[in-house]
Amino acid sequence: MPKSVSSIDDNTFNEEIGSATTPVLVDFWAEWCGPCKMIAPILEEIAGDHSETLKILKLNVDDAPSTAQRFGVMSIPTLILFKDGEEAKRIIGAKPKGAILDDITPFL
Repeated sequence: MPKSVSSIDDNTFNEEIGSATTPVLVDFWAEWCGPCKMIAPILEEIAGDHSETLKILKLNVDDAPSTAQRFGVMSIPTLILFKDGEEAKRIIGAKPKGAILDDITPFL
């Protein structure tokens, strides 16, 4: 099965967001973050279920601090949905699949 969620960094962020033809959900996370690890499989599921209408990318805040700072990410996990290159929705903290879908579905 192909990997549904890809990783980005400071160097690839603008290109990935700017060239996207669908909304992009960026997961700001870190290896040491327990709640981040809890939502990772949920995001994989959502990516698989909505591959036609949504792209999900992961950005490790330890490896890409300037992008995290640029978007004012103060706590993780933070999910930011970008539509047409602009922030459309921000979700802070771990949530169950249904709650994440409730938050992002209006933008898909």
